[in-house]
Amino acid sequence: MESSNELDGKWKEMKGKLKQKIAELTDDHLLLVKGRKDEIVGRLQIELGKSEEEIDGIISDL
Repeated sequence: MESSNELDGKWKEMKGKLKQKIAELTDDHLLLVKGRKDEIVGRLQIELGKSEEEIDGIISDL
């Protein structure tokens, strides 16, 4: 199971690669995506009654 730190590290790596491939992407575009991920995780925590780490584990197992 990946920790939040590992997921954040992978997100930063992916963000850099996306910016290299698609020059028009700005930090604002990518912050929106990150914010949506955080929103989805928060909603799942509420709905499932699980911790952020448990939700991260579920997502990483997909």
